[in-house]
Amino acid sequence: MRAIASINASIRPRDCKPSIMVVANACSDDTMAQLDDYIEHHAEDGIPLVYFEEPQAGKSFALNLALRKVEDGFACFIDDDHRVDTNFLVGINKTLASHPDCSFFCGRIIPDWTGDEAPWVHEAGKYRIFPLPVPHYDPGHQSRTLTLDDDLPGGGDLIIKTDLLHRIGDFSINLGPSGHNLMGGEDSDYVKRLLNSGTTLIYSPDITQYHYVDPKRLTFRFLITLSFQRSRAITLVHNPQRVPVPRYIWRKLFNYSANILFSLSLQKKRFYLMRFAATLGEAVGFMSSSN
Repeated sequence: MRAIASINASIRPRDCKPSIMVVANACSDDTMAQLDDYIEHHAEDGIPLVYFEEPQAGKSFALNLALRKVEDGFACFIDDDHRVDTNFLVGINKTLASHPDCSFFCGRIIPDWTGDEAPWVHEAGKYRIFPLPVPHYDPGHQSRTLTLDDDLPGGGDLIIKTDLLHRIGDFSINLGPSGHNLMGGEDSDYVKRLLNSGTTLIYSPDITQYHYVDPKRLTFRFLITLSFQRSRAITLVHNPQRVPVPRYIWRKLFNYSANILFSLSLQKKRFYLMRFAATLGEAVGFMSSSN
């Protein structure tokens, strides 16, 4: 509901006619009751909203249902733990007007830091933690075309013309989170498929969302799991067929193990534990198949 409230609070250009579609994915809480309340009491003075239920747990199943329901225009992907900037719709409108022949855009995702998080979250330098516990995508202050050689966006701030979505097809149901297992990759796979089809991707800094900072993500156990699952997912995106684990992976695991044992600094030990988990995720990815 915070995400929906932020969309309603954003400035709406005169020639912009947004609507909100929610896919409730295997929800066992009061999600539908809250959405019904919005439709009954707030739809007249707010942005129109429709919702659909996807009983099969898994983000890709929810996304694929949305693809079947979405109609003409552009689909803007917003995760439920985001809030959009006040100028979000203005930024989209401005970007579409500047690139009338383009069908695929992305913007920035900035952590919505509260100042209550532990200092180690913001540590920089050689031994900073990666991946970050809160998604952060910010290629800079200049609009530009992105290619497969660039750091590509995740799925939380994509804007795609609906006829292009229908042409590319479904998200992979073998990738992406199911429940809270932190698996990813469905968005990276989709972005790669779009770019491999010859579609141009425009990055615009005017399109900004903020990612909610969940205190549960700021724990070492969460970071280790995230590091393993995201690395596994990325490996599956690039190597969808099961293949032998390359020798360099075993060398990395050995080296990281040694660094964990002999590092006296907590920052270094934390860094190498996360690198070990990520490399282990790579190994499992090579031994798995996304097909």
